[in-house]
Amino acid sequence: MTNRPDLPAEIARRRTFAIISHPDAGKTTLTEKFLLFGGAIQMAGQVRAKGEARRTRSDFMQMEKDRGISVSASAMSFDYKHFRYNLVDTPGHSDFSEDTYRTLTAVDAAVMVIDGAKGVESQTQKLFEVCRLRDLPILTFCNKMDRESRDTFEIIDEIQENLAIDVTPASWPIGVGRDFIGCYDILRDRLDIMDRADRNKVAESVEINGMDDPKWEEHVPAHLLAKFREDIEMAKELLPTLDPKAVLEGTMTPIWFGSAVNSFGVRELMEGIANFGPEPQPQTAQPRTIMPEEKNVAGFVFKVQANMDPKHRDRVAFVRMASGHFTRGMKLTHVRTKKPMAISNPVLFLASDRELAEEAWAGDIIGIPNHGQLRIGDTLTTGEMLQVKGIPSFAPELLQGVRAGDPLKSKHLEKALMQFAEEGAAKVFKPSFGSGFIVGVVGPLQFEVLASRIELEYGLPVRFEQSQFTSARWVSGDKDAVEKFSAANKQHIGTDSDGDTVYLTRLQWDIDRVGRDYPDVSLTATKEMMAG
Repeated sequence: MTNRPDLPAEIARRRTFAIISHPDAGKTTLTEKFLLFGGAIQMAGQVRAKGEARRTRSDFMQMEKDRGISVSASAMSFDYKHFRYNLVDTPGHSDFSEDTYRTLTAVDAAVMVIDGAKGVESQTQKLFEVCRLRDLPILTFCNKMDRESRDTFEIIDEIQENLAIDVTPASWPIGVGRDFIGCYDILRDRLDIMDRADRNKVAESVEINGMDDPKWEEHVPAHLLAKFREDIEMAKELLPTLDPKAVLEGTMTPIWFGSAVNSFGVRELMEGIANFGPEPQPQTAQPRTIMPEEKNVAGFVFKVQANMDPKHRDRVAFVRMASGHFTRGMKLTHVRTKKPMAISNPVLFLASDRELAEEAWAGDIIGIPNHGQLRIGDTLTTGEMLQVKGIPSFAPELLQGVRAGDPLKSKHLEKALMQFAEEGAAKVFKPSFGSGFIVGVVGPLQFEVLASRIELEYGLPVRFEQSQFTSARWVSGDKDAVEKFSAANKQHIGTDSDGDTVYLTRLQWDIDRVGRDYPDVSLTATKEMMAG
């Protein structure tokens, strides 16, 4: 890949990344501060708004506002210095992990946020493993240093051990909790001091000339300074130095320390993303890889969000541009249907505000409003039949039957469910026996979200009820073999929203039995999205 041409300047200045973390590590707050520094908003909101405090801008669904959690991944674009950041926020709650998995196919890097008191938590570990599968570069931000937190070496050790990645400090905290006064910026040899009085104020920076500079004594109390000097000496001996190549390969993560709520350490992290984060990367596709610098435009849908604006029954397909320079009004080929689509009103997201996108370059994420033509996994190109690979759909872990409160409204229910299935919010299966639908999700909170959205968006009260089935597997194999298998197992067979055959199971034993009795049929827990 070394003899590739340089990227056009517009593409090279783009940084497209997701933020991953365990719930409550401070991800939404960090997103807010990015927007604040990018000049996109004037005052950062607070996640659980008190009275008139501004609502955070990246959470737009009613349920997110009520609960203070991010449920659907939202995308935001903003400029900082001469860079254009495309930030994709992901739901940290494990019940929404599938949305997050797919989001990670659309970014070139991830920022991992961990809580200084809690370290690496279970959900962070899961998300990290997905980044690993894709060799995504990872930059780490250790948040909440202004609260009581663990020892810095302990946090670094835990990341190295749990996530099997080299960690190199880009900054080093001085003091902890109430005594936290700021960080030493290792990369720039300067001391950054946190302002506790004004949360939206950028830290004051003091240029330092090495460890013996007399300025240290002016700003840091003696007992903290002694401990800090000792720590830094140890860190230099024990921890690897920053290797930009290892960061891009995903084997090393630089770590910054800070407090997002106090706007502290955020600017340094943003500079880090600019300096060490990758520019837009090639995209795996069939029959060939798509290069960002190609003149031809290509992009793929990684998320569909229905009813973003309840006043208009619209759906917005989130499209990651993989190559070229797109301009509004362009005709692109929808590869799955081979039909041309004129993209006349694409949108750019500034948190929950949208504006028309006059243009977009490889690396950007745009929204294309449509009435259901675009699905997750679809590829749009300027004519070449390319299909982006690697956007998975996962078998649900929880299944329930669903009924409309009013039996006469079952047609409406079907429409609502199909919409959510295309959005990727749930799997919807139609059993071949009996009436009704079975809805499958990854976590129980999703049932609540679905019920409240169906009621809010369709005015349709529904109830979920126990199903005899506990999981589902996609059936594949030779057509005759699949038909023979389906005929013999009628009461277990259903179809998903794409019309693909699904085997609904009660016990692991069912799955094992199929493996034994039907060697020419395979059951899988994932399927490639919409490659048909």
